[in-house]
Order: sequence, then C-alpha cells, then structure tokens
Amino acid sequence: MSTSYRYAEIAGALEARMRDGLYRPGERLPGVRRLAREFGVSIGTVLEALHRLEAQGRVRARARSGYYVQAPTRSAQPAISTPPPAPAPVRGQDMVLRLLQAANDPAFVQLGAAVPDPRLLPRKALARAVASAYRRYPDAAIDCAFPPGLEALRRQVARHLSAHGTPLHPDALLITSGCLEAVTLALRALTRPGDVVAVESPTYYGLLQALDALGLQALEIPTDPAQGISLEALGFALEQWSVAACIVTTNFSNPLGAVLSSARKRALSELLAAHGVALIEDDIYGDLAFSGVRPDTAKCYDREGRVIYCGSFSKTLSPGMRVGWVAPGVEFERIEFLKYATNLAAPSVLQLALAELLASGAYLRHLREVSAGFALAVGRMRHAVERHFPPGTRVTRPSGGFLLWLQLPAGIDSMALHARAHREGISIAPGPMFSASGKYRDCLRLNAAVPWTPAVERALRRLGALARELAGD
Repeated sequence: MSTSYRYAEIAGALEARMRDGLYRPGERLPGVRRLAREFGVSIGTVLEALHRLEAQGRVRARARSGYYVQAPTRSAQPAISTPPPAPAPVRGQDMVLRLLQAANDPAFVQLGAAVPDPRLLPRKALARAVASAYRRYPDAAIDCAFPPGLEALRRQVARHLSAHGTPLHPDALLITSGCLEAVTLALRALTRPGDVVAVESPTYYGLLQALDALGLQALEIPTDPAQGISLEALGFALEQWSVAACIVTTNFSNPLGAVLSSARKRALSELLAAHGVALIEDDIYGDLAFSGVRPDTAKCYDREGRVIYCGSFSKTLSPGMRVGWVAPGVEFERIEFLKYATNLAAPSVLQLALAELLASGAYLRHLREVSAGFALAVGRMRHAVERHFPPGTRVTRPSGGFLLWLQLPAGIDSMALHARAHREGISIAPGPMFSASGKYRDCLRLNAAVPWTPAVERALRRLGALARELAGD
C-alpha cells in the first residue's frame, strides 16, 4: 500500500476511535512514536495523518504536549444552491478586476483571489528548473513550440495523469496558457454567440467572464457543497433547454470545494453523452487532495471523446507561469487551430522546466508538502471563522484545494461586507461574483492559501466583527 493511502488509513482509524468514544474531546492522543509502532509506519506518516485530522478540526496540536481531541465542528455546511431555472446573460462581474488588483497590493490582506501565496510554492525549485532548461536546451528554450506544444511536457503530463487513474496518450494533449484558456478554447470550439452553457452554481467567476466575452448564456444548475452538481437538476435542464455544452469542476470545485464521487462522474458523463452534449471538465484542483489520494475524473468514463479535459499547474506550482493543458477528444483539430490562431504557443522555456520537474519526481514531492499545508491552512481558517463570525454562519468542509465558501446568517449582505473590508485593507470575494444572475448576496469565498500570520488572524477577527455589525449584533 502506498504512503498516501497509509496517511488516509491511519487518519480514518483514529477518527473512528473518536466516534466510538475511545478518545474523547479534550483527551490527549497516544504519542506519535507509540502510534508509529502500533501502525507499523514511520513517524512522518503518523504526523501526516495527524495533520489531516487537524485540518478537519478533529484534533489540535499543543506545543510540547501532543495532539488533543477536538469536539466535532459546530458549523453546518451551506445549503444546496437554488439558482434561477432559466438561462441568463452574465452580469455583475465588474468587480472582478478590482479584486484581482487587490491581490497584488501588499497593503491588503489577500483573502479574495484564489491565488496561492508564493511563499507556499516551490520558488527555488522552479528557479532551478528554468535555469536548467536554458542551460541544457538553449535552442529549444527560446524557440516557439507551436501547438500541440512540447512533446516532453505532454509526455510527463500524460504519465502523471495515467498514474493517477486518467489514462491519456501524449498525443491526446495540447499545451495551453493556463486552464482558463483551455476552457475558453473548448467553448469557442463548441458554441456560437447566444448559445446556452450549463454551469455549476455558484461557479468560478473567471468562467462567467469567459461566457460573457463569448456572448453566451449561463444556465445555472443547483450544486451541493459536498456532492457537487445536481445530476437530477441537470437532467431536467437538458430536457427543457437546448444546451451547447456543460462545464463542471469535478474535484474540489471553486468556490464550494465539492467532489463528485466516481459513480456521479460516470453518471455525469453518461447523462451528457445521452443528450449529445459535450462536457468541459475543469480539473485544476485535482492534485490537491488532503488525503494524498488523487480523485479520478469524468474523463475516465468518456467512451466517445466528448469530454474535453482541462488542467494546469497554476494552483500547484506557479500562478504566473500560465501553463496548462487540454485533452480535446474529438475536437482536437479545431482546438489546436484555435490555440495557434489565438497566441501561437505557450512559452517554451516554461514547458521545458515543468517537464523536468515532473520527470525528476520533484513535482510529486512538492504535492505532498503543499496539500498537507493547504489542509492545515483550510482547517485553521475554518476554525477562525467559527470563532469570530456571527452564530449561524455556515462553512464548507472541503477535502482538497484551499477555498472556503461561507453562507452568512439572514440579513448580512456580503457586498456590504466586501465594501467595508476593502476600506480596511482586507480583500474577500463576495457571493454575487460567482453567479451569472447575481445571487448569493449572503455568501462569500475566502482563500486559505496564505501563511498563517498575526495579520491574517486579525483580518479574520475583524471580518467577523464587521459581519456582526451588519447583523446588528
């Protein structure tokens, strides 16, 4: 059994003992060395399991004392969404650029944009890989790698995905300038202005902007924070409307953090195939499972080449590199041409550097570290929200990624909270940004991929105080 599976197995065994009352809230767990002997694993493996339990709020570390059992989290998950039942043009997205500009302003505590803090990413390893690419491949590094992109990177991406349950051949992949470009190219290949595209609700605001730019309508589908997009609601929508494409983030979605089970991914693929509708699968967060075990994809169940699979390294290695990929299936030639006509190619030196990181094993080593760090960060931020925000605040409990979605008590407007927080140098993402129809004024998204500093703690405490003021507490 792999080390990743052992992390999850040990964490599950300890959590079962807590449920059974063997370890009760407030009690100290057995020491790390004792647990390592009991399970027959290394101390590092036990610590990884404990870090995951800490991220889930089940245990808390005390300096020089050990790990103690926590009472189960008191906040409920947000309710399943109830978007409008008809397609609509995208509106209300004018604040997105201001949010992203705040992400680059050092005066702000950045909790809004879904961008990992550079201090959490492998800056030195990336610098070495880029320098090595220039040194080892001086001509290829400055040449233009026309679509489908450098074979070295396509081969490494295919190996990585195939090793984790999504078998793809290098020739089935095309390198893009990030995941959003991959999704946009897929939309351009599948749709014409005025067409209807089914999306999760809430969904990533960048996707909504892409729909807006292409003159498309969004059909928002109810989505559950735990189970993901409602297949029943999607099936009904497909019966009622002429849908040109459907876009779903199947693993650790943005902003809800939802994961479709393998059975639901298969059902999603089969449902859309039965209606002749292509699925654009955005899997940008798939490598960031807290358990260390990567979930499978809807692409695994694609029998007709109708699932267009998209991903990138923006959330795991470097947001600024802007290197991603798409497996276009039956739309390969069309999307290859669109990529060339749009911007010729992704940067060659970055493709070479990323290929080296994957080939050397450095990428997998980094994933183990960064997923554990994000798990801890998400858990800490969720606990801070539970402490400081008004009673009745609902918070998601993602099992991967680094985002939290909050549903505020009745009467608290996230747009007003955003405005007040912005004036105090705190950036958040209010709920209406994630809806074509401007819904979710009682919701907001927080980015937990930031170092846990006193400034971040103060910002969360202040956000909670502002929310209480808006609630009239």
